[in-house]
Amino acid sequence: MKQEILVDGRGLEPPEPMEKVLAAVDLLRPGQHIRFLIHREPFPLYGLLENMGYRHRTHMLGDGCFEIRIEPRADGGP
Repeated sequence: MKQEILVDGRGLEPPEPMEKVLAAVDLLRPGQHIRFLIHREPFPLYGLLENMGYRHRTHMLGDGCFEIRIEPRADGGP
């Protein structure tokens, strides 16, 4: 089983990037994480992830896009 699920939302129009990443969250299995690539920072996604029991780490790539790593919170939140 792959440890990483890649979701590339760069260049897609809303709400498609959000739909794609939330569909991937539903597929996550223990030990997996999502690497989400997008051309703008998805601020609305962060609250949704928190409420669903996931954490994220965001950093900007050299081309100005964002990479967000999404994984379940260790405490099993929400």
